[in-house]
Amino acid sequence: MDERKKIIEIIEKIGATPDKLIEILLAVQSLSHEHYVSEEQLKLIAQKLNIPLSKAYGVASFYSMLSTKKKGRYVIQICNSGPCYVSKANGIVKALENRLGIHIGEITNDQMFSMEYTSCFGACHLAPAIKINEEVYGNLNPQKVNQIIDKLIKEVV
Repeated sequence: MDERKKIIEIIEKIGATPDKLIEILLAVQSLSHEHYVSEEQLKLIAQKLNIPLSKAYGVASFYSMLSTKKKGRYVIQICNSGPCYVSKANGIVKALENRLGIHIGEITNDQMFSMEYTSCFGACHLAPAIKINEEVYGNLNPQKVNQIIDKLIKEVV
């Protein structure tokens, strides 16, 4: 089934009303390994919900759980709240940057990993912590970071 048909099915299942926009955007975003909603997808959603493209784009770019930019297969979110910062989250960022060869806001050449800062995701007791897709990893140090990345790479190979 092509992507356009899948999106139309999602809209029909959830409901083609403007109040369902966020739910539809989340569902469409989950179709892709790149964790984002493309401009073409936004146009289709706006058309089917009978809303301006600017509204669909505004919502997709406002909420942190949505993205209009490609991300890696594994989205690494680094908590930048107080407890993680105090617990040396910067050392975790440096370890990730060194291992992956990218900085915050970038994606690896193989499209496997991307990194971004996020606000607290409720793992203060595990600080410093990161979230990769939906899994939280805590009490980190550079060695643990490398082990996590090794594990993820092996899962794909």
